[in-house]
Amino acid sequence: MRELVLSCSEDRAEALSDILLELGVLSVSVEDADSGTEHETPLFGEPGGEPDVQAWHHNRVVALLPDDVEPETFLQALEQQAGEQYAATAVIREVADTDWVRLTQSQFDPISITDQIWIVPSWHRENPEVPSADADAGTILIELDPGLAFGTGSHPTTHLCAQWLAAHLQQGQRVLDYGCGSGILAIIAAKLGAREVIGVDIDEQAVQSTRDNAQNNQVRIEACLPDGLQPGTFEVVVANILSNPLKVLAPMLCGRVAPGGQLILSGVLERQAEEVAAAYAPWIDMSIWRSHDGWVCLAGTRKQT
Repeated sequence: MRELVLSCSEDRAEALSDILLELGVLSVSVEDADSGTEHETPLFGEPGGEPDVQAWHHNRVVALLPDDVEPETFLQALEQQAGEQYAATAVIREVADTDWVRLTQSQFDPISITDQIWIVPSWHRENPEVPSADADAGTILIELDPGLAFGTGSHPTTHLCAQWLAAHLQQGQRVLDYGCGSGILAIIAAKLGAREVIGVDIDEQAVQSTRDNAQNNQVRIEACLPDGLQPGTFEVVVANILSNPLKVLAPMLCGRVAPGGQLILSGVLERQAEEVAAAYAPWIDMSIWRSHDGWVCLAGTRKQT
């Protein structure tokens, strides 16, 4: 395989990437051309989110070409489509053959969320270091293949929410996982004995991912977009998103918690905890249940009416 490396300004990076994809490249990445120098510039966004600017002042756009495409011919088509000259500065690089599946698998090992809860990629089913699923011992194994879902269970906020569920979820409770992503927390709740679990996400692919992962793990979870969520309340509502969406969603999420029920929030940095708790104060008093690596899990109980 070969890579085509182009240089462009900040205002052209996104458009150039789109044109390259339209012309049939296999992938496109944008890199800081000043990386490793005193002019290197970081891109900032809220943790877990995207930065407002998707490019640097000086960019290196790297496109992976299909094997049957000649770089010179491709460059001609690119210049015609983009209306700019790239041939003079373009670089063609050979890419060594790689077993990408094996490489990807090597980066994901089993993850122990608690002593009893493990996230286990399918290729680690027979790993002797992973305990066997044992309902009597409370050992829960969740099979989840990274790359097929939104979330692999490795982030501290996922651990915090899962730890809360393991410590406090009671048999037969009704659970709402708002912002379900890959469905990890919903699956954990189901395996811990929740009576009914509903996962909600704004992304249709995440909804489908939750359904697929629930089926693979032999649990029943209803997953839907926000508009598909039927009226009703839950004994436990968990939302592992980000601080800004959590503040916006405060009235709705509090309204979904049954009297005496519990609300669990994460995706919140320690410095954001007070601000997020203030957004929920009119309905539920939220406090830090546990923190890990600079992230917190907020928990609160809705008062009985």
